Order: sequence, then structure tokens, then C-alpha cells
Amino acid sequence: MPKTYDSLTLEDAKRMLSAAEARASSLGIPYNVAVVDAGGHLVAFSRQDGALIGSIELAIDKAVTARILDKPTSDLAKLAQPGGPLFGIQESNFGKVVIFGGGIPVVFGGAIVGAVGASAGTVEQDIAVAEAAVAVLHDVEEVVGDSRTRIR
Repeated sequence: MPKTYDSLTLEDAKRMLSAAEARASSLGIPYNVAVVDAGGHLVAFSRQDGALIGSIELAIDKAVTARILDKPTSDLAKLAQPGGPLFGIQESNFGKVVIFGGGIPVVFGGAIVGAVGASAGTVEQDIAVAEAAVAVLHDVEEVVGDSRTRIR
């Protein structure tokens, strides 16, 4: 029987961080990774040795952004362009909304139970590291925006 979720747990977050760290290591880049719960509050954070200091807050803000807006941050990049429906959204929430890839909501049973944010590499690498964190909790594919996550 699948585990039911209202919010990510610390144990979930530890598994996610471990998977993200493994993916980051395979890229040869030390990463900052943050996991937030259903309320958008930090559950766990990892900064690999040598990870960019400037990426610490970005990882956390990507996770929070993905949760409070219920979208992968890569989707916001498209929507926040000049003339787009969310143009200027990065100025909301005290300027902490991130509008480039690396933040992904975690969905179980159609409900968002948390999110992950990764920062240190290119946008594509950040997305790959965040996706690895989400994938560790999932077995069956479900589409969330433009991202594919796997649901157990």
C-alpha cells in the first residue's frame, strides 16, 4: 500500500537530498539543495563541500517558489517574460521568487506536499539535480507543468 502524504517528512527530505547529492556528484559539481514542506517551510538543506555560497539562498528560494506558486520554476521563466501573464512576479514575496529552473513541486495523489530547489550549475543541471531528488520518492510518471515526476 502506498504511503499517504499531507506533507514531506524529514525522512523523505533526507532521501531526496541523498539522491540530489548523487546526481550532483555525477555532474562533478558541488550543489546546494533545499527541501520544503507543504507549507513552504524548510525541512532540510544540504550544501556539498565547495558549493557556491551565492547559491545557498537560490536553492531555498527555488524550493519555496515552486511550493507557493505550485509550479516548477522553469515554467515561471516563460510566464514572467515581458508581456507575459506573470511579468514582474519575481518582485513579489520580498523579491524572493525565482523565475528560472531548479525548483520543482512534489505531488502525491494530486496534492502538492512540498518542493525541492537545487542551485550551483546551469539551469539544465539544476533541473536535473532537482528531478533526481523528486524521482527517489516516485515510481509512476505524473506530469507537473513541463516537468515529469514519478509517483510511487
